Amino acid sequence: MAGALSRPVFEAIVHALAVVMPGRSPADVALKHFFRDHRALGSRDRALLADTVYSVLRRRRLLEALTPSATPRELALASLVRLQGVGLGQLDSLVRGAEHDWLAALKARDLDALPFELRADLPDWVIARLRRRHGDEEILALARALQHPAPLDLRVNTLKAPREAVLERLERDGTPGVPTRFSPLGVRLREKVALNQHPMFLDGAVEVQDEGSQLLGLLVEPRRTDLVVDFCAGAGGKTLQLGAAMGSHGRLYAWDVSDKRLANLTPRLRRSGLSNVHPQRIAGENDTKVKRLRGKVDRVLVDAPCTGLGTLRRNPDLKTRQTEAGLAELGAKQWAILEAAAALVKPGGRLVYGTCSLLEEENEALVERFLAAHPEFEPLDCSAVLARQGIAVPGCERYLRLLPHVHDTDGFFAAVLQRRP
Repeated sequence: MAGALSRPVFEAIVHALAVVMPGRSPADVALKHFFRDHRALGSRDRALLADTVYSVLRRRRLLEALTPSATPRELALASLVRLQGVGLGQLDSLVRGAEHDWLAALKARDLDALPFELRADLPDWVIARLRRRHGDEEILALARALQHPAPLDLRVNTLKAPREAVLERLERDGTPGVPTRFSPLGVRLREKVALNQHPMFLDGAVEVQDEGSQLLGLLVEPRRTDLVVDFCAGAGGKTLQLGAAMGSHGRLYAWDVSDKRLANLTPRLRRSGLSNVHPQRIAGENDTKVKRLRGKVDRVLVDAPCTGLGTLRRNPDLKTRQTEAGLAELGAKQWAILEAAAALVKPGGRLVYGTCSLLEEENEALVERFLAAHPEFEPLDCSAVLARQGIAVPGCERYLRLLPHVHDTDGFFAAVLQRRP
């Protein structure tokens, strides 16, 4: 940021924090509404405001411990000075009374000397669960990766263009990217840009999709003649990936309980050029649409509703919006969905269960419990499924476990379960 920060922009930042921090709605939704109500803000001011809000959300536990009263104003000042590199001189006209001395002391403070919990900046209940599997050094490496913004990944729609052509076009247009490390469908942009008016986006040649999400879709391995169900389709990122993998053949149902999420799939589906995708709203896992396909489906993908803690780079507000009580409720929902999805799979068919969670009880523990209750299913090694596609992911064996500090993707878990013939 060059020059002094203006009072109107600073006051807008403080106001936005006051709106977002209570967590009554997801941060991205709250900010979208805030910008709609404050149209006078310029693009540069909006970018600074969004950066500051997300900086506070990523390090909220730390900043609340280091500020006198953790008000939105103090948190904004602390983030700007300590985390975003804004000089005290740029804030001279905004700082009141003793705030200058407090901010100067904060700027000089050694954050590495603070307690582990503040450096990790994760809730105690999350740290306790991560400690069941990882040591503190590993947890801290993971936590620090989660404190940085995620890169912008695209998935190439191979029905429209090969990846090489997409990379060449992006280079020509001044938005260069590189092939993703693991996914053969992915492109990682060197810088974040607004893609919604780019010709390749409008034509459906690319979609925004994290590389980890792409790997989850690749585990499904749908064939061109298959009947496939994406059980929790959401806005349909993986649905579109599966449809393209099927060459727009076969039949692919995109199910979700939310009309709004499925409505977001409609324009994406139109751009994709796919004709084999059939979005359907279901009332729940016991919907008649679900029951009528029992034992008939070749491939089922369950990207289960979860805490979403693997996406904290994008959704840092989940650290305060998710709770232990909510985790228990999600566990019951995940089990019910997995049971219903498994009933769809025909003999010899495949069920892929995945989450964007880092917690064992949403992942391995749930799958092991399912396998114990369902001897008609057996696990396939995720590493073998990916190896058939020329993909090798470090640490991927029986299950796919993706971690931001190891793989530079969102945090994902996946298991591949086959119904015995």
